[in-house]
Amino acid sequence: MAQQENPLERERFSCPICLDPLKDPVTTGCGHSFCKSCINTHWDNGEERGSYSCPQCRETFTPRPVLVKNTMLADLVEELKKPGLQAAPADHCYAGPEDVACDVCTGRKLKALKSCLNCLASYCEKHLQPHFQSAALKKHKLVEPSEKLQENICSRHDEVMKMFCRTDQQCICYLCSVEEHKDHDTVSAAAERTERQRELGLRRQTIQQRVQDTEKDVKLLQQEEEALNGSADKAVKDSEEIFTEMIRLLEKRSSDVKQQIRSQQETEVSRVRELQERLEQEITELKRKDHELKQLSDTEDHNQFLHNYPSLSPLSGSTHSSSFRIRPLRDFEDVTAAVSQHPDSSVRSCVLQSRSVPGSQCRCSVLLQSL
Repeated sequence: MAQQENPLERERFSCPICLDPLKDPVTTGCGHSFCKSCINTHWDNGEERGSYSCPQCRETFTPRPVLVKNTMLADLVEELKKPGLQAAPADHCYAGPEDVACDVCTGRKLKALKSCLNCLASYCEKHLQPHFQSAALKKHKLVEPSEKLQENICSRHDEVMKMFCRTDQQCICYLCSVEEHKDHDTVSAAAERTERQRELGLRRQTIQQRVQDTEKDVKLLQQEEEALNGSADKAVKDSEEIFTEMIRLLEKRSSDVKQQIRSQQETEVSRVRELQERLEQEITELKRKDHELKQLSDTEDHNQFLHNYPSLSPLSGSTHSSSFRIRPLRDFEDVTAAVSQHPDSSVRSCVLQSRSVPGSQCRCSVLLQSL
């Protein structure tokens, strides 16, 4: 039968000093509770200073307080020890197949909250507390939980690899640096990380500049599309004004001209949109690459950073505005000019006549079919 989940958190009944469930709990004047043996040992160690402080809030007491058992708290702790009433962590706190498990937990392990690059171990929230309380452990480097901590250990000397051999482009330990890598160009992993980080920053600047340049090209193409559409619409309008003044025989030719304009418009706009799509795809790829570089740049583990750095793919060639041609907009204007300046002067006279005398009978309607 599954354990019944107690509404009281077990951590509330743990000793802040030993982190285990309270044993013979006592409460200080400031209201904090400890195992009687833990608080007495803590105060015994500081007795020569003549003052006694609470390990949690640091409130001092003079003289040394007389500790009295907290009967109510002791009863609650005993109640929690009964089968079926012990508080258990929620299922989402336990480590799953894709999670990093605490290296200290026994039985079913909890999720690790941090990994220590010095201890080369991962800890859940409870077992991480000594790293926040011990002066020596506070100096350790804590990073996000990682399953690759063992990759930081030299397989030959079983030492932490804190150096980098630039000659062989690999992480090494200090023993490697005085043996097989003795005459090589070696630096600390932190120093190499700093140099690679600088290079990474320059690469990101290059990518970001290319994104800006490409976005400008996209904007130019958008403006060209708008200008092409506007010019095409104007050409259609001007052509219609000319053809509507002619007699019915010009209607067929007018339709042909409009079709040619629209066809040319479709071709040009299609070309512009295709270029625009290619540039937008390049922007997406550049941003994805920038995100990849940022993730690598944010990696706190030097060795993991240096391990993944050589696998970065090179940047592809850039599509820039110089690689395509902005075509003049007079293509459509020339169509209008060609219609209005027909070689046959009699047809032009007919147009002028129809404009000046609405409803007048054109004398050269036969010639209109030449259009």
